[in-house]
Amino acid sequence: MIGYLVRRIIGAAIVLLALSAIVYGLFYAGPSDPALLACGKGCTPDRLAVVKSSMGLDRPLADQYLSFLHAIFAGRDFSSGPSVQHCPAPCLGYSFATDQPVTTILSTALPVSASLALGAMALSLLLGIGAGLVTVLSRRRWLDHGLNAVILVGYATPVFLVALVLLIVFCADLQWLPFPTYVPLTQDPAGWAQNLLLPWFALALIQAAAYARMTRAQTLETLGEDHVRTARAYGLPERRVITGHVLRGALTPLVTMAAIDLAGIMTSAVLTETMFGLPGIGQALVSAVGSTDLPVIVGVTLTAGAVYVLANAAADILYAAIDPRVELA
Repeated sequence: MIGYLVRRIIGAAIVLLALSAIVYGLFYAGPSDPALLACGKGCTPDRLAVVKSSMGLDRPLADQYLSFLHAIFAGRDFSSGPSVQHCPAPCLGYSFATDQPVTTILSTALPVSASLALGAMALSLLLGIGAGLVTVLSRRRWLDHGLNAVILVGYATPVFLVALVLLIVFCADLQWLPFPTYVPLTQDPAGWAQNLLLPWFALALIQAAAYARMTRAQTLETLGEDHVRTARAYGLPERRVITGHVLRGALTPLVTMAAIDLAGIMTSAVLTETMFGLPGIGQALVSAVGSTDLPVIVGVTLTAGAVYVLANAAADILYAAIDPRVELA
């Protein structure tokens, strides 16, 4: 296991290094001039030269990239004539639009997106696995047909429509919940959960439908395997057959799917964050793209890549932990 973890860490570091080179080259060697974007409107040639020098953009691209990498681990000084501005590690530069460190913007937005993604994922797994198992245990009965119809409707409903209905019903009409605003978990746990309840449901309903369909399909497939037939031949109750012999194999593919979905939810829940006014990483990216704020765009892209890589590594480890038949390669 230790050797496998070391290989996974090295592999993840190589992937992140390659991703950083591609992203940096894509944005900083593209047609738009980062120095001109940072200089802003009314930029004079003299001022543009100072900005280029302070950002190190007057050097070859390879030197720029190495400085960018060095700044992530050791920080960096940005000089604009007589004054020097130090960016502490991990330094991803300063926002062109707000002049804030990119890491400050990310550290503010990430807890919001992480809260949204983790809560929605937990809820969707709970609902999805539960619904999938109920449809298997009650197959060919009215409950099976009814739940399958609900799952299909949930799968086809767009997230913005679910969010709008939830806001109208629970915030405007019934007034059971306040309009969502982000409250840090450490400040007020109850307020944190109360304000994120509707965004969690909006994201979870669609994800739950997908997990329910996969749970049903995987469970039905596993029920036909030899070890399950053997367990039944020994006279084990159906409940023990399901929990002890079917679930482990049936849920293994779901782990991989959930880990990748968690990264996807965290970095692409732009619509949900917009609908509920949550200042997460999706909102930060939309704002950065609108103002061509390259340092923030690069920072968000690298953060999203890191989340995907870590989520995949976690999925591989959980995959083997759930199903002993899977060998760590």
